[in-house]
Amino acid sequence: MDIVFMRETFLTLLTGLPLTIELAVTSILAGSALALVIALFAVMGGTIGRAITRAYVFVFRGSPLLVQMFLIYYGLGQFRHGLQDLGVWWFFREPYWCAVLALTLNTAAYCSEIFRGGLQAVSMQQVEAARACGMSGILLFRRIILPIAIRHALPAYGNEIILMVKATALASVITIMEVTGLAGKLIADSFRAFEIFIVAGAIYLAINFVVTRMLMVLEFWLSPHMRMPPNPTT
Repeated sequence: MDIVFMRETFLTLLTGLPLTIELAVTSILAGSALALVIALFAVMGGTIGRAITRAYVFVFRGSPLLVQMFLIYYGLGQFRHGLQDLGVWWFFREPYWCAVLALTLNTAAYCSEIFRGGLQAVSMQQVEAARACGMSGILLFRRIILPIAIRHALPAYGNEIILMVKATALASVITIMEVTGLAGKLIADSFRAFEIFIVAGAIYLAINFVVTRMLMVLEFWLSPHMRMPPNPTT
């Protein structure tokens, strides 16, 4: 392996890092907001709400993300005139927004199940104790149900964040020049796939190393009851 070439490759791929992070952060935030709404519908939406959420989760969990991305970017292009009439063609003609939409819809399906499990993990005893203290409605949800649900859902949610960071690599197939897109371009120019993909993989490993450490700190902060008690002084 040529170390000098790998160094140059690293510097080139770093120029795509901001776009990779932007794709991941945007889709995770938007997907999490949508997932929370879906989870609330699944838990409290009645028969119709549960049916709608089940159908949504089934479709987006049961089909590949790559196919979803192709359908949004290439498939909806067949309906260009209709989208122009609706005034949304400006959105669907841009590969960036199509990638964000596909990533958002996909992660929302997975996160909604994670959030639903977290909400259902809150015991009725804790809810009844809060009601006995005079809490109800939004206050009960904000002070008791949501914090407990987040603690239960955080480990699985952290895994979904890591998966979504890696999933941003699929955006390269719709002409987005993030880290993987730039790696593909370098391979087409140099035919040195092994070294280039090693560097690209190392960049993704570094991103996910930072993400996992941030999640560990957040989990530690949200779980004071699970921390080791301090040693008694002698």
